[in-house]
Amino acid sequence: MMQMTAVASILAVIAAGPGAPGIGDSYYPDYGNGGYDVDHYDIRLRYQPATDELSGTTTITARATQDLSRFDLDFVLDAQSVLVDGRPAAFSRQGDHELVVTPARPLRRGHPMTVRVTYSGVPSTEVDPGYSAWFRTPDGAVAAGEPEEAWWWFPSNDHPADKARFDISVTVPDGVEALSNGTLHRRPAAAGWTTWSWHSAHPMATYLAFLAIGQYDVEQKGSSIVAYSQLLTPALEAAARASVGRTAEIIDWESSIFGPYPFETSGGVVTPPGVLPYSLETQTRPTYGTSPFRRGPDAHVIVHENAHQWFGDSVSLTRWQDIWLNEGFATYAEWLWSEHVGEVTAQQTFDEYYDGFPDDDTVWTLPLGDPGVPVITPEIYFRGPMLLQELRVTVGDPAFFRILRAWPAAHRYGNATTAQFIALSERIAGRDLGAFFQAWLYTPSKPARAL
Repeated sequence: MMQMTAVASILAVIAAGPGAPGIGDSYYPDYGNGGYDVDHYDIRLRYQPATDELSGTTTITARATQDLSRFDLDFVLDAQSVLVDGRPAAFSRQGDHELVVTPARPLRRGHPMTVRVTYSGVPSTEVDPGYSAWFRTPDGAVAAGEPEEAWWWFPSNDHPADKARFDISVTVPDGVEALSNGTLHRRPAAAGWTTWSWHSAHPMATYLAFLAIGQYDVEQKGSSIVAYSQLLTPALEAAARASVGRTAEIIDWESSIFGPYPFETSGGVVTPPGVLPYSLETQTRPTYGTSPFRRGPDAHVIVHENAHQWFGDSVSLTRWQDIWLNEGFATYAEWLWSEHVGEVTAQQTFDEYYDGFPDDDTVWTLPLGDPGVPVITPEIYFRGPMLLQELRVTVGDPAFFRILRAWPAAHRYGNATTAQFIALSERIAGRDLGAFFQAWLYTPSKPARAL
């Protein structure tokens, strides 16, 4: 028996191979990693706002999807130690953001694995290359970005195809707030430091996890938590409060169209002025830059980022090529909101865009279903909702609004593709929509109107 066990171990070593340094996304070949699937991240951090020094541990619970001799994590800070299943593992940095881990023993396919990384660094000094999703603020920092964001503060399989549950605890000096996703579990103070612990009950893509650390006014009402930077000017604060304060109303309205709100909590975080150049649909609690509020209250940005809780957060991308499934739906929610509040109809907005862009504009020449890199471009926000309005005209309101509810229900807490959306639309409409989607998604020219 001992001899057979020894032979099996030798064969396991021979069979094991390295996990791929990318998850297989054709747009971002080095994003994510192959060879394992993550179930849970337990992130425990200590942060000093005065110096931007971050230290801590991340424990990853995963399962090997192949026999593994080594595997990669996406990470840019300095690792001090790595344990795999409680044993010290060898590790090294390769490329811009790869932490290569070699466990003491090969991992068998199907094997539950626990990876604990201890690390430290100054995230604002790490740039990859020429880009960072870690924003230093006068009173702390904000971590928020797309399509990559996790590398600057926790090691991960950083691609939306590998969603996981999260527990995030951040210890900061007393009087400093540390905000993140999900529900706030405890906030004990000890020896001048306070720990903020957050729990996400449902799977989340790594780019949707966020941190906002600094001086914030935090308000909790039921399961909703909103926070406003104390660095906001009076005018910005008034506009932000008038906008974010409508979150519950907007979620109720969106739920009536898209189906039940998918998460256990909601809210929003308004960051300091001039820090975050965009707003982002961070799961359960969107993170807002101040640009939308410079001209006064703006409900549309609240509609957009919260629509993403269904389209992008609950139902996430399998590949970045399908980014229109996120941004097209979230922007179309704004069009529906305009109808709801009596501003303009979705058809009027469509007509304005359709007639306003010249035939040679990139809105028409950039294929929506295969836009290339970078994936976040203005064209997605115009042609995406136009496709949905034309789909509405093509199949009729009853079928269209069934599609809007069926899509997030069919893939709740999972991942999906454009091909799956086309199949669902055809099933509900009861007709072949191949020519329609070919024209709007893949043909680099202006499609003919449906009517």
